[in-house]
Amino acid sequence: MDKRAFIKNLGVMGAGLSGGFTSLREAVAAVDHVSPADLATDEDFWLKVRGDYEIKPDYINLENGYYCFLPQQTLEHLIDHMRMANREGSYYMRTVQFENKNRVANAVAEIVGCSSEEVAITRNTTESLDLIIGGLDWQPGDEAVMAEQDYGAMLNHFKLVERRYGTVNRLVSVPNHPSSDEELVELYAAAITDKTRLLMICHMINITGQVLPVRKIVDMAHARGVEVMVDGAHAYSHVQFKMSDLNCDYYGTSLHKWLSAPLGSGMLYVKKEKIDRVWPLLAERDLGTNDMRRLNHIGTHPVHTDLAILNAIEYQNTLGLERKAARLQHLQHFWTSQLRGLANVIINTPAELHRHGGIGNVGIEGLEPAELAERLMNEHGIYTAAINRPGVRGVRVTPNVYTTKGELNALVSAIKTLSA
Repeated sequence: MDKRAFIKNLGVMGAGLSGGFTSLREAVAAVDHVSPADLATDEDFWLKVRGDYEIKPDYINLENGYYCFLPQQTLEHLIDHMRMANREGSYYMRTVQFENKNRVANAVAEIVGCSSEEVAITRNTTESLDLIIGGLDWQPGDEAVMAEQDYGAMLNHFKLVERRYGTVNRLVSVPNHPSSDEELVELYAAAITDKTRLLMICHMINITGQVLPVRKIVDMAHARGVEVMVDGAHAYSHVQFKMSDLNCDYYGTSLHKWLSAPLGSGMLYVKKEKIDRVWPLLAERDLGTNDMRRLNHIGTHPVHTDLAILNAIEYQNTLGLERKAARLQHLQHFWTSQLRGLANVIINTPAELHRHGGIGNVGIEGLEPAELAERLMNEHGIYTAAINRPGVRGVRVTPNVYTTKGELNALVSAIKTLSA
């Protein structure tokens, strides 16, 4: 075998696609005639999907928002990729690694309909968005707008920039139950001044699950000459969208969340014409100012993680993102609809379908979030995440495609007991 053929063959081995998905393909083929909305309520189908996951029996896991662990097919591929990288060693790292990384970028970009030249594979949302916050050419007096409900890591980086460059951070507070899209647009508009440089918004707020009207906010900000950076940690592979729908300037996400890719995988999107405005935080060789690769030079890293992103995408494509999104939204509505309006129970997530996906947040009057989470776990065997933030006090509930209605009924019963 000549060198070129050998490298090509190694690349195919490295990607390791199309193995272990037969049972899922058969299950999907049997219901291909069923609409995603109708399939969302088909418990028999979703029990078959559940069979792809190794689920710990000790407790009910309703905290998938931190990390959506891998289905067995993706996990086995990840292990195979690790073995391959260990076997091939430096040869793989100096040759096929780069071809495969481009393949990953292409596949990740395809999901949201953008060019791979606008995408960098990162390790998480924090890294993705901090590359932007720390990479802009800030001047003293420049202003940034963000919400109290935004993710703490990015808020902390804005504080760092404020101390370092003399910028000003302006905070808004997003209501849990907005009356209209216009209320949210005006909320952000009121915080913009002639010194505002960047506006950060969540696509889906991580602590409540509320989906914001991103395009309307982006259009408002652009009309005022302000760039928009979107935290998409919980929206990518959770709700359906294309980058052209949003028209934002920057977008970051974690692939180890709703795509169920391995831990430590993320994506940064930068609109092509904005790439040269961002300084890299770690220096790369001179690639030209419009090359996305210059923004995430992190040196040697676990290449098997990159490769398994392709397998995670194949799993999602086989299942179907539209089916997945419909199921997640149905599960959220299933449990929240049973608790809304009950005495002492506070639902911190909007009821309107277009304002939420699968994430919900529930609190109980008189119970601290940490105590509620602890009692749910210790007394009822249900794992959630305590949230104690401005305007949001409760526990975050994040089911996944393997979650059953029986598990959610257990949550409903537990909340009713604790709130009585």
